[in-house]
Amino acid sequence: MSRRKQTAPNLRAVAERVGLAPCSVSSVLNNAPAAQAIPQSTKERIFRAAAELNYRPNFWARSLRTKRTRMVAAISPDFGCPAVARVIAAAQERLQRQGYLLILARLDSADTPYAHSQFQQRGIEGVIAVEAALPPELDLPIATVDLTGLAPLDFAEESVQSWLSELGISAAESVMRNIETGASPGVLPVEPKIRPSFVGLMDTRKTYTAGHDGA
Repeated sequence: MSRRKQTAPNLRAVAERVGLAPCSVSSVLNNAPAAQAIPQSTKERIFRAAAELNYRPNFWARSLRTKRTRMVAAISPDFGCPAVARVIAAAQERLQRQGYLLILARLDSADTPYAHSQFQQRGIEGVIAVEAALPPELDLPIATVDLTGLAPLDFAEESVQSWLSELGISAAESVMRNIETGASPGVLPVEPKIRPSFVGLMDTRKTYTAGHDGA
């Protein structure tokens, strides 16, 4: 006797579980602007029902319907660097909360000229560049993060780690804002407020370096 294949629950199944229209459930699960008018208690019911039914959204079908991928690429020559990793982790968390997917793209000098066509083919909507050279023809919203002057020793400071996280969050918000508003593509240097303790740390290190060089 053959076993009947069980189909994955769809959006309509979630809507029936909570007694709401599929469009309302979709707005909440996709964090759409229309979801702002839905009470928090109702949102929690929807998320709970989706979890109970093990609902998994079909992102490919959604992309075809909306003509959007909600994908942002992070570019860096060295993702293994602790400072870079901290920035990327904070950016990824912020993007994920808004329904975006962050992908990593390490570009060597040989790959740089082809980045524009590769991103275009894959539907990349924005870019976060951390210490990375960018091709001039890349016409996407781009947030650049400059870590010049940050020594490996600095990363042990809690204030520096917080500052790096702020950089990642600011980069994610800048890219999303320009994607959602349809702003003209361009490079957006990310410069959040630097904590006083970080400034002091940098000044101390510069003073030490100057004195050491002059010895």
